[in-house]
Amino acid sequence: MSDRPLKMVSCPGCDTKTFIPGDLAPLATVPCSKCGHAIMMPMVLRQFELRSKIASGGMGVVYRAWDTTLERMVAVKLMKKELMSDAQMLESFYLEARACAQLNHTNIIHIYTFDEWQGERYLVMEIADQGSLDNRIEKEHVLKELAVLDVAIKIASALSMALKHDLLHCDIKPGNILFNSDNEPKLVDFGLARKANAEQESSEFTRGTPYYVAPEKIKREKETFLSDMYSLGATLYHAITGHVPFDAPTPDEVVQAHVYTALTPANLVIPEISQATSDALSRTLAKDPGDRFLSYDQLILDFEVARSLLLRQQTQEDNQPSKNNRTTGWWRRKK
Repeated sequence: MSDRPLKMVSCPGCDTKTFIPGDLAPLATVPCSKCGHAIMMPMVLRQFELRSKIASGGMGVVYRAWDTTLERMVAVKLMKKELMSDAQMLESFYLEARACAQLNHTNIIHIYTFDEWQGERYLVMEIADQGSLDNRIEKEHVLKELAVLDVAIKIASALSMALKHDLLHCDIKPGNILFNSDNEPKLVDFGLARKANAEQESSEFTRGTPYYVAPEKIKREKETFLSDMYSLGATLYHAITGHVPFDAPTPDEVVQAHVYTALTPANLVIPEISQATSDALSRTLAKDPGDRFLSYDQLILDFEVARSLLLRQQTQEDNQPSKNNRTTGWWRRKK
């Protein structure tokens, strides 16, 4: 019998208690003998026990972790070691922590602490581990209109709060909208955020995502909150139609389409989309920033109106008797 030490952990895939080799390096994984899901050797950072991987991004890896002091689950974003000597990436990591920490909004991820311990830089935040909007688009292809309107209103409100603190997000996309266990959308990743009135460097739109980038950013023109608004519109358009607003064989052709190609209204892609929602999306995605909504309040109002009209329509449809239940139905006429 092997004398190799063992450690009991729970599989994040099937929640089965199982033993893994106790001499595994922290963060190393082995497959679960029952479901095959990767089981990770926990890693301890002060009072935080990192238990399983949630997601990976450009700057770091996010783990589900247990706060042994407050006895609650949190998310820990661990900066990649190879980036810790990169001054620009390090500043982006600090920026994300500082930007989120000053924003108190239900739909912006809450930051608990930012720290360094034994050579590891990490960010601790509330946990939102029910997937991203990107995951939902990939799985469902086309999301229900009401669900998309809910995301639209809440994330627009989050961006409005950020703007009141003089912050632009600068990287709105489906992958940066996560959901928690209550199905609340959470805006994350402020690593590219900047002050709204800060002097702008030559725009590096390639730092963002070409499918959701605003035309003025492509043209190296001034970037404002209307650029975030456009990216939100592109994100919502993708979610509600199953297609990005502009697609092409190469990234260069995609960004050129944002500038020169006319948008196909959402309800011409999916006829079931209401006119009010389609019109609001088209205005959000106007190529000229001056043709977009003048404020997030106006955008939210239009999406709320679209939502009310849709709910009213659905209520009326639900209250209509089915053909078989009408007094003039076939079963009465047969008498």
